[in-house]
Amino acid sequence: MDLIKITLFKRLSVLLLFGPLLLVGCDEPEKWSGGDLRGVNHTANGINYFEVNYSRGPNIGAFGEGGGSCCISLPNKWRPGLQARVEWEIDPNPYEELPRIKNGFGFEKEAYARHAANYQKHNMTIDIPDYGDEKCGLTVHFLPCNQIKATASCWTYGAAKYPIKEPHKMEEPAVCP
Repeated sequence: MDLIKITLFKRLSVLLLFGPLLLVGCDEPEKWSGGDLRGVNHTANGINYFEVNYSRGPNIGAFGEGGGSCCISLPNKWRPGLQARVEWEIDPNPYEELPRIKNGFGFEKEAYARHAANYQKHNMTIDIPDYGDEKCGLTVHFLPCNQIKATASCWTYGAAKYPIKEPHKMEEPAVCP
């Protein structure tokens, strides 16, 4: 009889200790969906490329916009602490005239190498703001002093309800904070 009580006690103890862990695994997995990756460049620099969580976006000229690049994945439901890793490369002199090679297709190798030596790579982890129940891909805004903001808003840049209000053309300050 004592052996039965000890066995029952052991089984009940195991169930009480590990039972809650089994229930944790019953949560529904997070669902994700894709959308377009877009960018808005508020600076006089060229954006040679940008990536968000290793998804490549378009190159964007000075004070330009680019988009429609497929795809970026976001959770269907926003959650606190949602972040993205953004990497980008800027060309601080996007309109420099480079000598062309004789056939006219491409640039002289040495001249291009001198130009490309000025490219600057940056990366930053940013918070993705709450997008509620509706998201429309992700738009990354490139701001002076190598700052960025992002939104999953379905409104277009410049619309009254669009959350990012910085002007399209912004000057680089003499000293960045």
